[in-house]
Amino acid sequence: MAKKILSVLVGLFLIGIVSLSLVKKNINDFNMISISGENISTHELRGKVYLINFWATDCPGCINEMPELINTYNNYKKQNFEVIAVAMFYDPPNRVLSFAKDKNLPFPVVLDIEKKIMNNFNGIKLTPTSILIDHKGKIVNTIIGEINFLEFNRDLEALLKKANARS
Repeated sequence: MAKKILSVLVGLFLIGIVSLSLVKKNINDFNMISISGENISTHELRGKVYLINFWATDCPGCINEMPELINTYNNYKKQNFEVIAVAMFYDPPNRVLSFAKDKNLPFPVVLDIEKKIMNNFNGIKLTPTSILIDHKGKIVNTIIGEINFLEFNRDLEALLKKANARS
C-alpha cells in the first residue's frame, strides 16, 4: 500500500515537473516560413493571441480536430486571434501540401523539417500538441492531445477579451 502511494506521488511530481517545463514566462522570438512563403515572426505576433498547433497528416487526433480548429480560427480571427499549424519534421512535405490544399486550411501551415520550431517548446513529442500564447508572448496553456473545443473556446474568449481591452 505504501509503495502504491509513493508511486502515485512520484508520478504526480513528475507530471508537475513536465507541466512546469512546458509553461514559460515568455517564448523566445523566432521566425517561421509558411508553405505559401509567408514569413511569420513571433515578435510580430505580439499583441495577438495565437495557437501553435503541432500536427501530422498521419495523426488521427490531428485530423479529427482539424475541422473544429478551422471553425475556431474562422470565428475568432477578427478578434486578433491567429492559428499556426506546424507540421512535424517527419511528415513528408508533399503530404502536408496536399492536406492543406484538400482541406482548404485558412491559417498558415509551416513545415518544421529541421525541428527548430518544436525545439523552442522543449521538443514536442506527441501530436497533436497545441500551445496557446497570449498577446504578451506568454504561454498560457499547453494542450497535449485533441483540444476540447467547448472548454478551449470559452477560455479563448476570456483571453481575447482581456487582450483586446488593452489594445
